[in-house]
Amino acid sequence: MLEILSSNIWIILIAINYLLVILAAFTVLTKNINPTKTISYIIVLVFFPFFGLVVYYLFGQEYRKNKIFNRKHILNRKIIADVSERLKPDKEEVRELKDDLLDEKIKLVKLLHSSQNAPLRIYNDVKIIKNGENKFKLLLADLKKAKKHIHMEYYILRDDKIGMQVIDILCDKAKEGVKVRLSIDDVGSSISRKNKNRMVESGVEWHPFMPVLFPGFTGKMNYRNHRKIVIIDGIIGYLGGINVSDTYVNYADSDIFWRDTHLRITGESVKSLQIHFLMTWEFVSNEKVDIEEDFFPRDHCEECVAMQIAASGPDTDWANIMEVIFTAIVTSEKYVYLTTPYFIPNEQIITALQVASKSGVDVRLLIPKESDSWTAKYATNSYIESLLEANIKIYRYCKGFIHAKTIVIDDVFCTVGTTNMDYRSFNINFEINAMIYNKEKSLELKSHFFEDLKESEAIDQERWLKRPRIEKLKESYCRLWAPLL
Repeated sequence: MLEILSSNIWIILIAINYLLVILAAFTVLTKNINPTKTISYIIVLVFFPFFGLVVYYLFGQEYRKNKIFNRKHILNRKIIADVSERLKPDKEEVRELKDDLLDEKIKLVKLLHSSQNAPLRIYNDVKIIKNGENKFKLLLADLKKAKKHIHMEYYILRDDKIGMQVIDILCDKAKEGVKVRLSIDDVGSSISRKNKNRMVESGVEWHPFMPVLFPGFTGKMNYRNHRKIVIIDGIIGYLGGINVSDTYVNYADSDIFWRDTHLRITGESVKSLQIHFLMTWEFVSNEKVDIEEDFFPRDHCEECVAMQIAASGPDTDWANIMEVIFTAIVTSEKYVYLTTPYFIPNEQIITALQVASKSGVDVRLLIPKESDSWTAKYATNSYIESLLEANIKIYRYCKGFIHAKTIVIDDVFCTVGTTNMDYRSFNINFEINAMIYNKEKSLELKSHFFEDLKESEAIDQERWLKRPRIEKLKESYCRLWAPLL
């Protein structure tokens, strides 16, 4: 009997595999999710025995999402209810705001307010920061001046050169009596046990977001916290694409030039950032957050840069950020200039860009020439031909790697944040963006876009169509994985 089993072990395992595949495929089909995503999962399950089941277990199952993030959704609603009433903007100020730019994009304001209770914050001062070295020069100085609390939430925080500078300050400030709270993603971040213990001994409160058993082998695990935000004393906020790692700082000996964009914010929108941090903190710490007066100080800002802070993730009812980007594109009248390191969009965004371009809007897309992901690079390339056919201008950044996630539209609207133009950012990860309704900031971001074009090459449609067949095959293969990337 044992001999028969041993001689047929592979047949038995294959039979078990495909029995499980049938059950998994049936489950995927009955979810009524995006058809492209459904087909991608079924292809992986059918054509990659055993491996397909592992992929489905890690990425396809929703039971963890439903169980875990339903609790987070409830916590979010409670915290918002606790603090929103006192932070409501003055209706008369909103009504009296003499800003034609806001009138042009009022659909975006209403969309975010209705879907996420994201109020428009009028009085803000915003500094657009280019590249990590400039961000950290400002951030380190601000951290050193903290008097009451430091709240940090990062996808990547490593204890390398720049990371240790940040950790040193956090430990020093905690010893001084400043309340330091730190949330880091357990997959993206890498901190030694020694430095973790040092932070605890110094009084830094820190918690990993969604801990995993083997973070080194789960680089694409679902439901990661991709946000990068800092709140200092409830007065200063940081938001954007730059993580805490030497990779993001252009040192003299850096292997590659890293082009990125971040924001430093003072004013009313810092309160919105604070709310989102507190919602995450209550989730990761598993403790009730006591709302302190120091979290929301009365600090009047004279500058008038209207903005909304938009967040999305598995715990939100709607794909808030994707919906705003879609609406901004389809309501554009003059131009859409979009920069993203990963362009693996859904059909809604593709259609929006094509329709805008065919309607006479100047649509331009800036992506890296060389990506940090082979699969993402070729998946991105698979979309280029259809965009070129719609007269969309596409550029590839050649100076290094462009990691900025920005959009500027019609000199009246711009957004900077953590959201990539891909399935993962739209549907799976926790993201956060600043939606800015201001001519000055839009023009500034527009100038940065054209500066980056000087370091880029335009893709010629005729030459692109003649690219080698092997390149097209790679693109088609990687496109199959697009919904899973």
